[in-house]
Amino acid sequence: MISQVNLAPTALQTTQERDTERFFRETVGRWSSQRRYYTLPDGDPQEISSIIEITYLPQGSEPLRHLARLHQLEDETLLSFGSVVSWDAQESVTGKKQSKGETVIGVLGNLLYRDRGFATSKPVTADYYLPNPHTLCLRTEYNQSVFEEEIKLVGQQYRTRQTIISRAGEEQMIGQYLEKRLD
Repeated sequence: MISQVNLAPTALQTTQERDTERFFRETVGRWSSQRRYYTLPDGDPQEISSIIEITYLPQGSEPLRHLARLHQLEDETLLSFGSVVSWDAQESVTGKKQSKGETVIGVLGNLLYRDRGFATSKPVTADYYLPNPHTLCLRTEYNQSVFEEEIKLVGQQYRTRQTIISRAGEEQMIGQYLEKRLD
């Protein structure tokens, strides 16, 4: 799938935006995700399996325009690019349905704009950076909680993710993910 996606950056982007756009394009496709959530300090782990589908969104696409309106941006074409991420998750052991949904993500400068957060249906923003071309780190804060996430591409077929959720300066949960490309 990766060979079918144009990886050329668009004009007038910062280096970080170009690297981020390349990262977004490299994550396009269907992924099988196995993850484990640890509730701290001593909760039992919860194992979740899901199918994730990621679609690239170019600047000016209707989902990004809608996202800009949700965030009340002055120009609805400001978001440089983005993606739609959809998921269908179930408990690994019991097969019990966990969640199904999608989120729209848009990029502008050093912010990721989302139509919803991990624990809210309201629009949120996240600060992000790329410590290297294959790793995206982001930090989101809302409802007195902090969500720190690292997404790392491992070759063309795998990626890892780790999420740490804190409240009032104390870590509450850690999520660790291994994802394999399906197409």
